[in-house]
Amino acid sequence: MNDEKAVEIFKALSNQTRLNILQMLKDAETNFSAQAHVIKEADFEGGVCVSDIHKKTGTSQSTTSQYLSILLQSGLLESKRIGQWTYYRRNEEMIKQFYHYIGLNL
Repeated sequence: MNDEKAVEIFKALSNQTRLNILQMLKDAETNFSAQAHVIKEADFEGGVCVSDIHKKTGTSQSTTSQYLSILLQSGLLESKRIGQWTYYRRNEEMIKQFYHYIGLNL
C-alpha cells in the first residue's frame, strides 16, 4: 500500500457514520437480519443489503449510498449486485493491508 491509498482510506474513515458502517459489518450476523438472497450466493458471504445498512445508520437513503460509495472507492468495502439488490461487505484483505501500513509507517 502506498501513501496515496492510505490517505484515501484515512479520508473515508474520517466520518463517524462511515466508521460505524465498517464496525457494524465486522459482525454482520449480529448487527443485521439474515440476508436471504446472499445465502443463495455463497460466494458473497457476509454481504448486507443497502436497505438494511440504511436502516441502521439513521441517515437518508442518498447519504447512506454516498457513504457506501466512498468506502467502496477507498477499497474498504466490496459490493455485489444480486437480483435487484446490492450487497456490501468489508474487504478484509484491504483492511489487513491498511493495518500493516499503519504498523510500518506510523
